[in-house]
Amino acid sequence: MAEVLRISHLNAWYGESHILHGVDLVVNKGEVVTLLGRNGSGRTTTLKSVMGLVGRRAGSILVKGKETVSWPTHRIAHEGIGYCPEERAIFASLSVEENLLLPPRTGEGGMGVDEIYDMFPNLRERRKTAQGTKLSGGEQQMLAMARILRTGADLLLLDEITEGLAPVIVQALGRVIVKLKERGFTIVLVEQNFRFAAPLADRFYVMEHGKIAEAFPAAELQDKTQLLHEYLGV
Repeated sequence: MAEVLRISHLNAWYGESHILHGVDLVVNKGEVVTLLGRNGSGRTTTLKSVMGLVGRRAGSILVKGKETVSWPTHRIAHEGIGYCPEERAIFASLSVEENLLLPPRTGEGGMGVDEIYDMFPNLRERRKTAQGTKLSGGEQQMLAMARILRTGADLLLLDEITEGLAPVIVQALGRVIVKLKERGFTIVLVEQNFRFAAPLADRFYVMEHGKIAEAFPAAELQDKTQLLHEYLGV
């Protein structure tokens, strides 16, 4: 199985704060991999480190076989990585369709607008009239994900995409991830909602204090229930 992302001995800092302490993980093509852990465990910082959005990084980050740990963010994005941050960062003054037409292509392909609307029917209904500020939280989250798919990215880093959303929207996002996986996308999920992540992921990494505490495949999930309860309180 081809590796899309390999992180080795990764350390990361925000200013003087040392956040990641030797993180090691691998993500293979077509997998959904979930990073679990309590708030402050280093999951979001791991995603930001892949994108070059931290103050300082040390170690190794191989993206599709290329060492990117010293690269600037814009160059990393052109390797076909799409990052959906927790704050979503859509353009509030633009309509849904304007938001979708704005991103540059950073990889081969990229979904057309009609494909996006097939995947996110809510956005089709709102495409012309709704400014970003008038969308619900769930619609904003869908738009943030959809915008990445326009770029041609095939490795998606999704940070807490279900936080604060209604159950019906969470279920819709789950269906989208299943469809994306069927289309060959590779996805790394940082997720607090264990019930959402559990049926989607092929493998799990558990983070604690800026390190990988546990790693196991979905087949072992049932056996790890007690362990996860200790780490996560789930």
